[in-house]
Amino acid sequence: MKSEDTPFEGGPMDGRVLPVLVGPTGHPPKTYRIPVPDAAGGPPTVVVYRRVPSGRSSRLGLPQGWKYAYDPTGRADRPKWPWSKPDTAPDTPQGGGPGTPPGSGPDATPGGGPDATDG
Repeated sequence: MKSEDTPFEGGPMDGRVLPVLVGPTGHPPKTYRIPVPDAAGGPPTVVVYRRVPSGRSSRLGLPQGWKYAYDPTGRADRPKWPWSKPDTAPDTPQGGGPGTPPGSGPDATPGGGPDATDG
């Protein structure tokens, strides 16, 4: 397999250059996960890096190599299929989001509930 020396920016691997295996297209993987062992002997912490272009060509604007940038969120990538459930952020209430009126979540009673009176 062919490998390419790829620089890392940010996080615990800042400034290091590692040989990363490239795929059949000649590109390194989009995400690179590095397990960092715990000092107390617990389970290792996984550090996630994302592939970003390291430079652009002046004429066509094509990427001229790749580097990895530290991703502090560490979320895993997954395909965006139409039948997949959307990711729920921990600070967003279930069913509510920007532009959603209050009381329209999954537990809301249709029609305002039994205690709503019209007059």
